Amino acid sequence: MIKDSLQSLILELRAFSKERDWDQFHSPKNLSMALATETGELMEHFQWITETESQNIDDSKKVEVSFEMADILLYLVRMADMLEIDLIEASHQKMAVNHKKYPIALSKGKHQKYTELK
Repeated sequence: MIKDSLQSLILELRAFSKERDWDQFHSPKNLSMALATETGELMEHFQWITETESQNIDDSKKVEVSFEMADILLYLVRMADMLEIDLIEASHQKMAVNHKKYPIALSKGKHQKYTELK
């Protein structure tokens, strides 16, 4: 179901871009820059608030945050499509790598990078 939903989103983004003749602008370079920009816009919502405040944002702020997160997802999905990368498969492969890097016995309850775990 998730993959079907992702495929549906890919198709919607393709059509949206084609209707506007935007494929000419959707190079991996440009999409990666747009992705970084949107990530910065998401971070702005949390920049000067405490950890606790960040976990308890009000409904109007949650809508704003959700739109920034959606922008990030849309640019990421579009970039993956342009590069012919299956994000679901790549994510499963990356999780397999993470399981090896962060074995439970060494990483449980710790925030250190895998190179610092003992």
